Parts: sequence; structure tokens; C-alpha cells
Amino acid sequence: MRLGLQIPNFSYHAPVSELYTAVVAQAQEAEAAGFDAVMLMDHFYQLPHLGALDDPMLEAYTALGGLATTTRRVRLGTLVTGNTYRNPALLAKSVSTLDVMSGGRGFLGIGAGWFELEHRQLGFEFGTFTDRFERLEEALQIITPMIRGERPTFEGRWYRAESVLNNPRIRDDMPILIGGSGERKTFAMAARYADHLNVIAPFDRLPGKVEAIMRRCREHDRDPVTLETSALIQLVVTDAAGASDTFVLNSRVAVGTLNDIAEQVKRYVIDVGIGGVVVNLPSHGYTPGLITDVGEALVPIVGM
Repeated sequence: MRLGLQIPNFSYHAPVSELYTAVVAQAQEAEAAGFDAVMLMDHFYQLPHLGALDDPMLEAYTALGGLATTTRRVRLGTLVTGNTYRNPALLAKSVSTLDVMSGGRGFLGIGAGWFELEHRQLGFEFGTFTDRFERLEEALQIITPMIRGERPTFEGRWYRAESVLNNPRIRDDMPILIGGSGERKTFAMAARYADHLNVIAPFDRLPGKVEAIMRRCREHDRDPVTLETSALIQLVVTDAAGASDTFVLNSRVAVGTLNDIAEQVKRYVIDVGIGGVVVNLPSHGYTPGLITDVGEALVPIVGM
């Protein structure tokens, strides 16, 4: 995966009856523009830095199932599933169903979970930082063999499974993507379990993140070349001259014309050793044609 589109919000100032139609249109436009993955956030409330808590938010796997039947080429998954929201065996079943529905284009995106308010109001156990990473480690010991065609039995502090069956599957090598910024826990877990690590960090910290990925892979006897990487960045596209002057190196926001943004992605993401980029455009809502323009600017940069 070199170029992905994340759809982080569903606030399009249109009737709810037109909301999903706009999601499909974005996914299809991304596919036509050369993106190789379309991802949804896995949240039940909108995140505070993106909008109001009561803004519309679709359930991710239901919506991805719909996209499986309305796209033909792009990979589909979440960036990322909060492990705390679902029983791991159920999650393995959900993502395997997505993979079957899409003809082998699904992937599991997963992280430890972090949005405490959402957990509290919906009744999900939040726990401590350590609790959530222990739960993620246990969950992966159930999910990974399930999507590989095995029948795991597992007894842990948080989860259990007994010779659990996962059928149907369309393949035994569906990719696992882990997302986050933690060099000690998240990167180590990616080195052990993941095919892809999506790094969430400001531009000026990405070189250090690349070094940390290398260290974690060495510690776990893994060739770093076998762990794909990408960075999640937000785009603010403008035609105004000089708008790129607002670009801030210690942020994850690329600002300016499409040429400005392409240069920022090349210099601060690709050239430092991150293999790809996942972009979102929350401040633009759904603007027909914009995803096409972004694809034209970024496909050459990421080397597709």
C-alpha cells in the first residue's frame, strides 16, 4: 500500500439519505484516481478535533461491506479498528467476511484504542494504557491464526477462545496493519504481528520513527524490508499563493497548492524512509474532483 485515502468524517451538510452515497462516490473516485486503499475510521462518535461529538458517524464494518460491492480494485479496511470495541474472534469473523465480499481486498487495521469518552458512554471497558496493550497482544494471538486458517485455543487475562473456527475465508494471507506512534509498544507489536505499520507522528519526528522501526525489527529478528510503512497526514488544499507558508513541520498537516503538498510529502515522508502515505481531507468535506486532483499529484511521488 503506497497511497491510501482515509475518510474520517461523514459531515457533508446533506440529508442523511445522501450520506452513504457520498461515501461511495469518494471511494470510487479514489479508485479511479490510482489510490490503492480506502479506509474508514472505526469510531462511533466524531473525534473532538474533527467536529462535534454528535456529527454523523457510520459503523465502519457495515459501511466497508457496502464499499466491497461498489468498488472493484482498492483495498478496504479501517485506520484503525479499536481493539477494545469488539471481541477478537468476532473481529476476525467481520474482517474475513469483508475480505470475502470484496474478493480478497480486505485487511485488518487495528490499534489499542484511546478515546475514553466513547468507551465510557457506549459501555466499553477502557482500563489503563497497559491494560489496552495487553488486550491488543492477546487479541492478536486469537485473530492472527483465525485469519490464517487455523483454529486457535487461547486462555488469557482478557480473552479466551476454544478451537475457534473462521469459515469462509477467501485466502490465508490477509494483511494486518497496526497503526500508532508508540516506539516501544506499538512498533514492537508491529514487528511481531503486522504486515504494515501506519505511523501517526508529526513530520519532524518521522526520521526518528524510521530509526525506531529498524530497532524494533532487529530486536525481533525481522528484516525491516518485510514491514511496509506509511504515514497518516491531513491535507488542506488551497489555490492561494503563499498558503504553504502556514505549513508547520511539527504537525501532520500538509498545506498549500497540490504542488506544495506533493513536495512536502516527498521531502518529509517518502525521502526519510516511510514507504507510503495515507491522506485525509476532513476540512474539505466531500468535494467532487478533489480526490482525483490529489491522486494526480501524489501517485508520482509515492512511486506507484
